[in-house]
Amino acid sequence: MTKIGIIGAGAMGTGIAQVAATAGHEVYLYDANADALQRAITTLRNTLDMLAQKGKMTESAADTIFRRFHFVEKKLDSLRDCGLIIEAIIENLDVKKGLFDQLQEVIAPDCMLATNTSSLSVTSIASACREPQRVLGIHFFNPAPLMKLVEIIPAIQTNGKIVEQAQAIIQSWNKTTVIAKDTPGFIVNRVARPFYGEALRIYEEGIADIATIDWAMKEVGGFKMGPFELMDFIGHDVNYTVTETIFQAFFYDPRYKPSFSQKRLVEAGYLGKKSGRGFYDYNENVIKPRPNEDAVLCETIFERIGVMLINEAADAVFWKVATKEDIDLAMTLGVNYPKGLLKWADEWGIDTIVKTLDDLYHVYHEDRYRCSPLLRKMAKVKETFY
Repeated sequence: MTKIGIIGAGAMGTGIAQVAATAGHEVYLYDANADALQRAITTLRNTLDMLAQKGKMTESAADTIFRRFHFVEKKLDSLRDCGLIIEAIIENLDVKKGLFDQLQEVIAPDCMLATNTSSLSVTSIASACREPQRVLGIHFFNPAPLMKLVEIIPAIQTNGKIVEQAQAIIQSWNKTTVIAKDTPGFIVNRVARPFYGEALRIYEEGIADIATIDWAMKEVGGFKMGPFELMDFIGHDVNYTVTETIFQAFFYDPRYKPSFSQKRLVEAGYLGKKSGRGFYDYNENVIKPRPNEDAVLCETIFERIGVMLINEAADAVFWKVATKEDIDLAMTLGVNYPKGLLKWADEWGIDTIVKTLDDLYHVYHEDRYRCSPLLRKMAKVKETFY
């Protein structure tokens, strides 16, 4: 089995390490921070013990998996024999490029290098290496042991055989892979922006409060969590940063414009569940706001956010970010949407979606509400996605 190197012992790196070791690999988990590495050791041991206690595996199997871990603090050259190294460190382009520059000096010539970035340019990260053809993006979702989806992102320099090899390894870990073009946000973090952004827009306009918007998306739309609940769960420091990064990377396209309401929460330190307060207050004895269950209002909220999501998915097809099948698969497995957005488009009717988008544009005259050229063409010839 290929030896796997994981750089970064935070929640994501530790989760990926667990997945790889469970699949049978020797795993070298590196972090320069001794405290982070110690926390990872404790987390992995406790997680495996808990799985054994719940009957998910035997105690012997848990011990065997744990013995596959090698915890590395000091020397990157301890990863020399790894066939695949995945970095899961801070989302900072310069820091990631610096790491890859160091790695290329100590690893084997045939080692594949992967970044777990959620929104940064894989091509730019690859440019730090003399052999950028062996670099690609392998983007897991948190928590990595539970989430089935993994986005595979070739840089423009990536060798096609490297993509095939990496995809085969990740699929052997019982994961479902999709291929995404190296564009900001890839599939999921790009297509999902309106789930947050349009909900924030509706709230900021005073059309509905947060409890009503969340209720509409769950009860009418069938989503497991409302957008404000989900932002609180993710953490506003993380969610806002991804939105801001994608906004900048798309040359300040208004479709991805961040929200002042969310920015102010970050500035106040109200980061969501982990800080005890976000859009909702999670302190004890605080009464959660009640939604307005007006059927017409809630249907309007769901339709407005829904058409924006569909428009973003259609635009991703238009710009060849991914296939329609991979986009629908990514959104159902990566963020647990109740249905593929492009299948939803067919059910709602392409004509209806185009008209709704055009109506929004006529009200606001903002490029944010421009209809994807693909939807407009499909409506004209009565075409469907499936």
